[in-house]
Amino acid sequence: MTFSLGIVGAGQFSGQFATLFQAHPGVSDVYVTDLLPERARQLADAQGLAGTFPSYEAMLESKDVDAVAVFTQRWTHGPLVLQGLNAGKHVYSAVPMAITTEEIAAIIEAVRATGLTYMMGETSEYNPATVHARNQIAEGAFGRLFYAEGDYVHDMDLGFYEAYQYSGGENWKATASYPPLLYPTHSVGGVLGAWRTHAVSVSAIGVLDDRGDGVFDKDVSQFDNDVSNATALFEVAGGGSFRTNEFRRVGYPSHLRESRFRFFGTEASMEQLATVALWQDKKGVKDISELLEPKPTLSPDDPSLQHIAPELRAAFTSGSAPVHDRSRLPREFDHLHNGHEGSHHFLVDDFVTAVNNRTLPSVNAWVAARYTLPGIVAHESARQGGARLEIPDFGDAPEA
Repeated sequence: MTFSLGIVGAGQFSGQFATLFQAHPGVSDVYVTDLLPERARQLADAQGLAGTFPSYEAMLESKDVDAVAVFTQRWTHGPLVLQGLNAGKHVYSAVPMAITTEEIAAIIEAVRATGLTYMMGETSEYNPATVHARNQIAEGAFGRLFYAEGDYVHDMDLGFYEAYQYSGGENWKATASYPPLLYPTHSVGGVLGAWRTHAVSVSAIGVLDDRGDGVFDKDVSQFDNDVSNATALFEVAGGGSFRTNEFRRVGYPSHLRESRFRFFGTEASMEQLATVALWQDKKGVKDISELLEPKPTLSPDDPSLQHIAPELRAAFTSGSAPVHDRSRLPREFDHLHNGHEGSHHFLVDDFVTAVNNRTLPSVNAWVAARYTLPGIVAHESARQGGARLEIPDFGDAPEA
């Protein structure tokens, strides 16, 4: 059983996924559309895709397309996802799910009403540290987990200026000021992807940017944002807490590891830094760095990555780590590029399998809401000087 897919947005990120979707035996034809038609045509020609569409609306009207994968600017995801679901298409969306509680509620209702597959492609779901912590939690190795930390530390100087210039055009500074806490899923999802709970309240603090280069300037920002670094402390259901950091001005080698995690339980703990990861219990310390280290599958100098800033290329070249179980993946992926610490192969397979088998994907609409909503509320908390705010919850996904 196969289905056809339309890719929405032909930017730097989508091309990597176009290759994987096209190679997956569960997908037939792959199409693409972009607001800049020349980018869509370039991607289609480079990868031998089935064709292009002049607009997203034309793609949605076509009977040749069964599902869409949204790789557009992050604040556009919510409306585009809803359009896709309401047009009868299964939807894969890059992160975040949406940027308002209302958009998230509407997506969940549309999934419930249509019975269609929705999945958010959160890479931290398959971050090696998250996978290992998830396995250890399932075995009870932590004892009672009571605290965790998740960081997404990526300095603007390390490739983000170029990325925003590529996607934002002449007015790129207006969108480069995107609020850190409205892009929370790499840090929140890495914690909750292992610790199967949800956040119920939050208090957050933002740090005003002082670079003075026109980015994170309220007078320029499309989002009225002047905060470049933010920290949030969340309370979770069932007792316990976790803290996340979203940093865009930070002296840290994000090209080595931009997402990192720590978990603390009554019997054991686990901590990850840029180049080392440790498992600790009351007896001692075990270095688990090798278990969590992906092996590159593509050279950063590969011609296919020449349009991507050198500091960002590591996200597109990493292979799987020893902790990853690749036995479920199609053999067609064995020698294809991977990315974001080995997550891309698993995310594509999750979506394709869910659509073809009519099962719930790993990061379905209800899980995606729990990964995204905490940041939306944390952003508002930071705007209110750290006020502790309750986080709404849409519950668990219904049984398939």
